[in-house]
Amino acid sequence: MENFLAGMGWVGDDRRMLLTITCTRPEGADWPATDLGFLLHKNPERVQAFEQSYGTAHVVYPEADPARCTAALVLEVDPIRLVRGRSRGTPDFSLGQYVNDRPYAASSLLSVAIGAVFRTALHGQCKARPELALAALPLRIELPAVPCKGGAEAAERVFAPLGWSVSTTPLPLDPAFPEWGDSHYLRLALAGEMRLADALSHLYVLLPVLDGAKHYWMAADEVDKLIRAGDGWLAEHPERGWIARRYLARRQSLVRTALARLAEIDEADPDDLGAVEDYVDGENALSDNASALGTAVHGGGATSSHADSSIPEHTAGATGSRGRGPATQITPLDAADARPGSSLDDATSRGLHPAPDQTVSVEVAQRTDESSLDAPAGASAVDPTGEHGAGETRAPSLAVQRRAAVLTALGEVGARRVLDLGCGEGALLRELLADAMFTEIVGVDVSTRALHIAKRKLRLDRMPERVARRLALLQGALTYTDARLRGYDAAVLMEVIEHVDPPRLGALEHAVFVTAAPGSVVVTTPNAEYNAAYETLPAGKFRHDDHRFEWTRAEFTAWATGVAQRNGYRVQLRPVGAEHPELGAPTQLALFTRTDGPRPTGEDTKGAV
Repeated sequence: MENFLAGMGWVGDDRRMLLTITCTRPEGADWPATDLGFLLHKNPERVQAFEQSYGTAHVVYPEADPARCTAALVLEVDPIRLVRGRSRGTPDFSLGQYVNDRPYAASSLLSVAIGAVFRTALHGQCKARPELALAALPLRIELPAVPCKGGAEAAERVFAPLGWSVSTTPLPLDPAFPEWGDSHYLRLALAGEMRLADALSHLYVLLPVLDGAKHYWMAADEVDKLIRAGDGWLAEHPERGWIARRYLARRQSLVRTALARLAEIDEADPDDLGAVEDYVDGENALSDNASALGTAVHGGGATSSHADSSIPEHTAGATGSRGRGPATQITPLDAADARPGSSLDDATSRGLHPAPDQTVSVEVAQRTDESSLDAPAGASAVDPTGEHGAGETRAPSLAVQRRAAVLTALGEVGARRVLDLGCGEGALLRELLADAMFTEIVGVDVSTRALHIAKRKLRLDRMPERVARRLALLQGALTYTDARLRGYDAAVLMEVIEHVDPPRLGALEHAVFVTAAPGSVVVTTPNAEYNAAYETLPAGKFRHDDHRFEWTRAEFTAWATGVAQRNGYRVQLRPVGAEHPELGAPTQLALFTRTDGPRPTGEDTKGAV
């Protein structure tokens, strides 16, 4: 590659950034690798130039033979044009005229060039080779200098979930002085089998995200760009919240709009997609310097507003705290209660790490709604009536309908003191707090990180005291018996049981229905039959990677009936969400009620063993 660029007279000048895309013909394929030229709509036998507002983009092919073909996008940046037009009021204007990395570092300049030069390929269109445009091809992408303030781990976390094998090499701050250490620039190589259109869309979105800056003014249409470019992959990306915040330069109004639109695709709550910055407690490897964003992006602040997640003071009701001390304190599970091998604090959002014993520690994937992805990312449910018009008001998401169904069930049984078991990041807790009928609310989760996020999202530190003291957050494993959970009117397990290994369900049943024994229990779980209505969910695949099982209506009925008979409850089964005439509703709900009536709620029974 260097010899080829030297032949073009391009070596020794640092005012160029480079992207190479290499396609290798698979063994036995009946097409040559040079068909990459058809997909990119750029002839391998010619050097082509395209004028940009800040310089010139060149497309050349350093190698082009039937077995292997490489296309190179070389971007010559004119530093004068780059600086011209920038506001003198921006903090980096003075120094940026003389020292900046924009001419050589793969940034939003390269992203814009990809969108302009490879526009048709980015849209997945190719009249000459339409079958190749739809096919996953063996691709390798190389970028010699990528600014990445999150380091190699950030590059891995944004590209690896998309199917790329990621290789990074840190670049030294100055090769002449190795003792100075590494810079925040990486040599990045991506390898994988991918549609070319998908590969280009990944670069278009993620290069400015890794950089954390853009060279142009931010406007409201940036949200549309992000949604369009991320179609088919962004909604299901585990770092989608972080990606949206960085792409939109932490402009909170734009971020919330983008995440709300992604939530519509994913049937999740916008806050659960990260519309508000997560509490990281030193764990988040994707943290960055906000000031770098503030100085690199023009036309937008980086302030954050969380006012919409606060609880109004007028919702406060009776406390029901009964002198338990600070209600918002996060209480850890006593070490004496933990069995060896249990995982009490997993910072990831995915895993169960059960002990070898029957009673195990369960973490509910931080319930992105709640975390079970009831609408698989990018999928849309089949409309059984076919009457949904484009102008109609969109129905509430499944996550919203599920919480409403749970609240309705709690209201029917007259529950006032409620346990949210596997509360995750607090989506249901927020709605319980907003209803003064619930005088005492306890959220339980095995993950301390999830509990800290719930505390922040609920804004407990700014909540009126009479509201805040209605809530307690406890760390605990749902399959351990816990005396702190006895004597409550109702318990909720919303999208929880499917995260438990089937052999461990007996331990969960004993802990909830025998030891805690609330007056009522509300359980929701996905309906496996309805998965066929999700167009992009492969047959036999669960809605969330962390699900251990998903039950049909008959299987859920059998389990719920058995639990009720064994433990002195009666049970009612209900559908949640729009029902398909053959597949049923997307979520199924069971309302268990003790046959001997709810237990008394006085001090003498709470905490009894």
